[in-house]
Amino acid sequence: MAALARWCVRHRLVAVLLWLLALGGTAAAAAAVGSAYSNNYEVPGTEADRATKLLGEGFPDLGGDSDTVVWHTGADQNARSAAVEQTMTETLDKIADLPGIASVTSPYTDQGAAQISEDGRTAYATVTFREQSDSIDQSQAQAVVDTAKAAEAVGPDGLDVELGGSAIGLTEAKSAKTAEIVGVAVAAVVLFLAFGSLAASLLPIATAVVSVGTAYAGIVLLGHFMTVADFAPMLGTLIGLGVGIDYALFIVTRHRKGLKQGLPVAEAVERAVATTGRAVVFAGATVCIALLGMLILRLSFLNGVAIAASLTVILTVAASVTLLPALLSFIGPRALSRRERRKLAERGPGPEVPTGLAARWSAFVERHPKLLGGVAVAVIALLAIPTLSLHLGTSDQGNNPAGSTTRQAYDLLADGFGPGVNGPLTLVTEVNGAPDRLALDNLGGTLKSTPGVASVSPVTYDESGGAAFLTVVPDSAPQSQQTSDLVDRLRADVLPRAETGTSLDLHVGGVTAGYDDFAEIIVGKLPLFVGVVIGLGCVLLLLAFRSVGIPLKAAVMNVAAVAAAFGVVVAVFQWGWGSELMGLGRAGPIEPFLPVIMVSVLFGLSMDYQVFLVSRMYEEWLETGDNRVAVRVGLAETSRVINSAAVIMISVFLAFVLSGDRVIAMFGIALAAAVALDAFVLRTLLVPALMHMLGGANWWLPKRLDRWLPRISIEVPESRTRATIPGQRAGEDVPLALKDR
Repeated sequence: MAALARWCVRHRLVAVLLWLLALGGTAAAAAAVGSAYSNNYEVPGTEADRATKLLGEGFPDLGGDSDTVVWHTGADQNARSAAVEQTMTETLDKIADLPGIASVTSPYTDQGAAQISEDGRTAYATVTFREQSDSIDQSQAQAVVDTAKAAEAVGPDGLDVELGGSAIGLTEAKSAKTAEIVGVAVAAVVLFLAFGSLAASLLPIATAVVSVGTAYAGIVLLGHFMTVADFAPMLGTLIGLGVGIDYALFIVTRHRKGLKQGLPVAEAVERAVATTGRAVVFAGATVCIALLGMLILRLSFLNGVAIAASLTVILTVAASVTLLPALLSFIGPRALSRRERRKLAERGPGPEVPTGLAARWSAFVERHPKLLGGVAVAVIALLAIPTLSLHLGTSDQGNNPAGSTTRQAYDLLADGFGPGVNGPLTLVTEVNGAPDRLALDNLGGTLKSTPGVASVSPVTYDESGGAAFLTVVPDSAPQSQQTSDLVDRLRADVLPRAETGTSLDLHVGGVTAGYDDFAEIIVGKLPLFVGVVIGLGCVLLLLAFRSVGIPLKAAVMNVAAVAAAFGVVVAVFQWGWGSELMGLGRAGPIEPFLPVIMVSVLFGLSMDYQVFLVSRMYEEWLETGDNRVAVRVGLAETSRVINSAAVIMISVFLAFVLSGDRVIAMFGIALAAAVALDAFVLRTLLVPALMHMLGGANWWLPKRLDRWLPRISIEVPESRTRATIPGQRAGEDVPLALKDR
């Protein structure tokens, strides 16, 4: 690490230009090829996947994305009024002639006769694209929206036209630019308050922006080679800005410390990278290990997310130990504020003794470990209570902001035709002979009498008669538990009875069934995933700190942070506490992939604070052999930088609520809550309190295990120049401000 830092300092212009070239090159390539994201929740081998494939083979015309145009009339009109019918028929004809449209099913035809509500005031047409939404250009979807909305201007008064569906959702794609600007601006203010130097406060921002920008373009390119969800770039940006600014903050803080000790700029940079830089690499490695742990789930949807987020973390770590040293050498002593430079010139270098709130808090925790530990446990337990009611499912356009056309179309359909029309189930099967046809013809009556079913369509056969499907509309919303129960009831009871004595093999497909299968696969593999991620983290901490207690406490803390963070997410998004006020739509289920990604990210981020806090305690323990002193000194010397880093990360994460994207907002609020709890409750309160109560047992390691384990060091030991402070005993290595009071 020291050699790398020396090279970057000596060739600082080359280092900066290489990073700018990487940023410009990847951005140009991404702009040239465009994005190719895919939100493919399908899991090969599941029943919903088999239904989708069978439907695509037997009915290729139904393979494209199906969207809806919904219209609602005023009190003096209805959908069958001559003026309304003429306006909407002409509009639908125009839509049918647009590029990329395969068919339009109008309610004014025999085929679409059921698409007018009982009160006659709401109707809808089905617009089928030639491609799935992942392959549809946004301009094609926008053309459909513009053509449909134009009917409001030429139609009778009170005519309201809205549109829904996956392709239409492309026209409401959210941008994270505002969130990024707000997050970076708040981070800059916190850094300036922490450093008092404009130059020093801008460097972490510059480092993070360059690395995250390069990663963002890289994720765009990655989407052409594997399945990458459309929220992956925003998630990568969210994580990258948070950890990138934090990693740079830790290195700049150590560099400033070296300058205050009188070191030349080049030597201070080298020491900062050789010490804190190693800790940054270690912390980044733990984040990547946790993220890449998603690969063991063997789900293509999550593989892309894992690799995209890991790429962002790798680039932020690389920029922190290469680009940042070069920038630090450019600004020289200006990394210190004017007051600090003037003080250094007048008084010379001196020891940096923790004083003020950090020292007082450290001493307070030492005096009251049981009380403060109990308070911390109570806070975590209270926030984790909502997690007990966690309901995994996939939000749909009914959870969109109230003003969006997709949300209004969703609500109009639900009001006019019942909530289940927004998520019908599709039953697909191969057909072999007359007995199968007879059984299918009788199936409709059985399904109509099944609890939870609102309506059933007639059976539709393909041209050869070898495949058939029928549509079942539930009487509950797509994301409700009742609809999931209906899927289970059909699969386990109703359909097996109907198949008796025939060769039918009915598969239940549709959006809700697919989401349920996806969630079931994830929940089934979640214990293995969590066990692997936590186990690997414990091994890393065991090697780093040569202690059994430190890794076990870290594992418990990580689980506690995740549980409490999920409690906050459930309260906001599932219970709806404030979700509409924040522009995030109405209450709904929690995305099934959120627990996996959250465990990965939160585990990695909490490991950062664990490493930076405990490594300082461990260093003091090795020097003094006194657990009380080690915990007190370690907390006092690291709490300020950990808290500053946490404030930055929380600000960046919360800013992404402004993106308006529900999934990204879930990540933002969950990560912000977890970091706040981790930094202000766990690492600066519960961890030191427990370590005070456990005493020397914190550092216990069986002798046999000690001989077997390889020896690694997170930070290279550096010479700690400590001048004698008046009142400090000769040879004492504890700052006076931290002595017993």
